[in-house]
Amino acid sequence: MVQQDKRLMDLRKDIKRKRPSFRRVESWRYVRVKDPWRKARGIDSQTRMKTKSGVRSPGKGYRAPKKVRGIHPSGFEEVRVETIKEIENLNNKKHALKISSNLGAKKRMALIDYSKRRGFKILNIGISQREIDQLEAQLETSIAALEDDEYLEDED
Repeated sequence: MVQQDKRLMDLRKDIKRKRPSFRRVESWRYVRVKDPWRKARGIDSQTRMKTKSGVRSPGKGYRAPKKVRGIHPSGFEEVRVETIKEIENLNNKKHALKISSNLGAKKRMALIDYSKRRGFKILNIGISQREIDQLEAQLETSIAALEDDEYLEDED
């Protein structure tokens, strides 16, 4: 990551730290008023008039710098993938992979193996170490069985 981008990422982190959690006016007071943000529309609303006593409203000053918006904190651009074909036209210096949760363990392992060989950063391996050990053990036993079969065929 370039020095300029690093500075912008740090700036984004500071902005995010200082950004208040925007709450709907009086959502803390009434059960019937839900929490997600809605614009204040009352004629005497302190929040709408942006006085000191009103709650903070979202505004453009809280946004992150445009160059680093939507970038993962690691500095890579997130890309969701499901197949090996989707990885082929990506750049490992620019993109980091998020593997789809729809994939099972077998296809996930193949995708992880391929992407590691290509040098990609994987943001969510999504498989426990125990499952990795089990799949590796299965792979080793199947390879050993194949080698034994070939050895028997060579003797004949």
